[in-house]
Amino acid sequence: HVHMLISFPPRKSAVDVIKALKGRSAFLFLQTHPEIRQKQYWGGHLWSSSYYLGSLGNMSKDVVERYVNDQKYNAYKK
Repeated sequence: HVHMLISFPPRKSAVDVIKALKGRSAFLFLQTHPEIRQKQYWGGHLWSSSYYLGSLGNMSKDVVERYVNDQKYNAYKK
C-alpha cells in the first residue's frame, strides 16, 4: 500500500504516469532483489494491476501532504 503526492504535466495521462512509476520501480526493485523474482511472489509481479488516483480538487497541497505524511505514523501505531 503506497501513498504518493505527485505532479505531472497535463499532456501526460494519469494512466501512463502510473504505468511508468509501477514499471520502473518494479524493474529497479527486482534488479536489486533477484531472490524475489526467483521465488515468483505475487505471480511474478511486484505491483497489482489496480490503483486509485485522486486529484487535489479543492484541497490544498498542504492538506494532502499532511495526510500522506500522517499515514506513515498511523501505520506504525497498528
